[in-house]
Amino acid sequence: MALQYALIHEWLTPQATGGSELVVREILRHINAHLYALIDFESTNPQSYLYQRPIGTTFLQQLPWAAQGVQKYLPLLPLAIEQLDVRHYDVILSSSHTVAKGVLTAPHQMHLCYCHTPMRYAWDLTFDYLQASRLGRGLPGGLTRYILHRLRQWDVISANRVDYFIANSHHTARRIWRAYRRPAKVIYPPVNLDRFSFQVEKQDFYLTVSRLVSYKKTRLDCPGF
Repeated sequence: MALQYALIHEWLTPQATGGSELVVREILRHINAHLYALIDFESTNPQSYLYQRPIGTTFLQQLPWAAQGVQKYLPLLPLAIEQLDVRHYDVILSSSHTVAKGVLTAPHQMHLCYCHTPMRYAWDLTFDYLQASRLGRGLPGGLTRYILHRLRQWDVISANRVDYFIANSHHTARRIWRAYRRPAKVIYPPVNLDRFSFQVEKQDFYLTVSRLVSYKKTRLDCPGF
């Protein structure tokens, strides 16, 4: 009897497609898994490879402005991910950079987590986010700090629901150990070798392709940005 797989990712939207979503795409090329996410606006997007694919979602799907960024509902993300019912699968795969690894599993299930990063705003970049956000100052700042404190507690507890961690780099593996005291096997993300071939002769420039978020320091790489 074939094993039944569930793949959990945080969010699937045309406005937030990056490296972690490409890893999801690659996993689905090799494993026939049922896909789940906090929110999904890709299965209704005719340009997406997920178009018309059944995707399980949470109550966040119905909240206003979720498609523009579910992170605005940050305090609700742990609650939402725990509402996904994946009891009927043999193997749980989570592609996690925020809360996906916190899905509830049963003793008979194997849970493998491909961790892109521990939750950045709850751990090593807490003070960067507080400094850059209006919610980091005054009375809202105190509430934000308390929410992040509780998120760190939940994040450590939910790490214990994972049987095996996979990291996308040795740097991430060290961060997983620092946050959760869990070892992680390093498996690098896929690279499209047909599109990006090795060149012996190099041109005199560097190319950065990433989300334009503060912690990636794009402005430092591109002074004229």
